[in-house]
Amino acid sequence: MALEFFDNQQTNNIIELRNIHQSYENGKVEIIKNLDLLIEDKPMQGQFAVILGMSGCGKSTLLRYIAGLQQPTEGTVLVKGKPVSKQNRVSMVFQQYSSLPWMTVLENVGLGLQFQGISKKERDERAMEMIQLVGLDGHQKKYAQYPNLSGGQLQRVAIARSLMSNPEILLMDEPFGALDVKTRLQMQDLLIGIWEKFSPTILFVTHDIQEAVYLADDIYIMKHAPSHFVKHINVDLPFNRTRETKRLAHFDELVHQVEDAMMQIDAEN
Repeated sequence: MALEFFDNQQTNNIIELRNIHQSYENGKVEIIKNLDLLIEDKPMQGQFAVILGMSGCGKSTLLRYIAGLQQPTEGTVLVKGKPVSKQNRVSMVFQQYSSLPWMTVLENVGLGLQFQGISKKERDERAMEMIQLVGLDGHQKKYAQYPNLSGGQLQRVAIARSLMSNPEILLMDEPFGALDVKTRLQMQDLLIGIWEKFSPTILFVTHDIQEAVYLADDIYIMKHAPSHFVKHINVDLPFNRTRETKRLAHFDELVHQVEDAMMQIDAEN
């Protein structure tokens, strides 16, 4: 039986995926089938939802639908009850470094404001505020490329640029996957601080179960292709997460619950 992700109550939903199908080669290769997902809008709080699943199950594809970068073969994708459009305030951070290497950190962060026609003086001031927020003060004049900046710093540039557009939805596709352990932990804490400050709805893809439990309100687990969601786990940890959260007995219980769910899905497929 397919897992039901919708209720019959009238709610304000920020993201809805309904009866999604994705196939290639004229239907011969079926990647996603009968997939539903609903994420409720929580004004002034936002939500932090994490998607887990095996490589190739379509996690990144779902983010591309919501960002308007791809359309499903069949099904409906709604943001705030309407089809995806350029008017939606949606930003996306990729695993690969996406900064423009011929531009400085300051120019990269303010790029969206430049497209909006905002004066250089104003966008530089606003970009500097965001640069300071993500811990890049002193690096604003450097070109946004390796080795001028580390991998973690380049991802901070990408996050800062995404936040400059004041998004209601922040999509993150394994953004910390290429980072070393220490930098990854630091970026997790940075992201929690950003979520608490700006209250966006964050949809985050990762393969790291501990990372998922630490960051998420809700975890959604996908089975392998043809994919759909088969498990929803509510992460009932305190809203204000710190590293001490990881030392709670309940944190370990949740990690084991997610691990068991992942292994069960693997055994069934």
